[in-house]
Amino acid sequence: MKPGKRRKSLDLVQRGNRYTLEEACGLVKETAFAKFDETVDLAVRLGVNPKHADQQVRGAVVLPHGTGSSKKVLVFAKGDKAAEATAAGADFVGTDDMSAKIQEGWLGFDVVVATPDCMGAVLKVARVLGPRGLMPNPKVGTVTMDVTKAVSEAKAGKVTFKLERKGAIIHVSVAKCSFDKKMINDNVTALVSALVKAKPASSKGTYLRSVTLSSTMGPGIRIDPNTISIEA
Repeated sequence: MKPGKRRKSLDLVQRGNRYTLEEACGLVKETAFAKFDETVDLAVRLGVNPKHADQQVRGAVVLPHGTGSSKKVLVFAKGDKAAEATAAGADFVGTDDMSAKIQEGWLGFDVVVATPDCMGAVLKVARVLGPRGLMPNPKVGTVTMDVTKAVSEAKAGKVTFKLERKGAIIHVSVAKCSFDKKMINDNVTALVSALVKAKPASSKGTYLRSVTLSSTMGPGIRIDPNTISIEA
């Protein structure tokens, strides 16, 4: 990384300014200077208290244009559901054999789906999956009997979000810098709309405190939340 390129990238963003979503989607492409296709990340600080159980925010949404990265899906299922998962495009399917591989250090997957009857095999590796945000959860549709839907959505660009206890922030990768501005705009709109739908009833005051878009190597670009057209 050349210092000159980083300096030029930083100079494109006015410190303290809040851009429209459309402007930010253009800027995040302009400020990307790495030789690889940088990931576009969204950080949203919410007006909730993560210490309160009734103010937790989590969920999932299928981004209209995917994330630009192919995801390897592991499904814990057996019998007909295992065959269904394979037919749907799952990369790895099994039960205790998958748990054993994970216990040996294997982590060659990005998403884990499980049928309810196979959660026993999943719990054997909960200490491995949990800290990495890979534990299946019925609230985000990854503990389900409809494995075809779960696998298809994961492959299509479904992302999960969960409130970080420190700072009440949601961090999600929403695109690649190679996406055009409209694709990035659509994905950001879909994610922020999902966050608004997940707003806890007990949350008071301003909910979307700050919204910041950035590329892997680029500076943070603050967005005026009022310029995001929240989807009903």
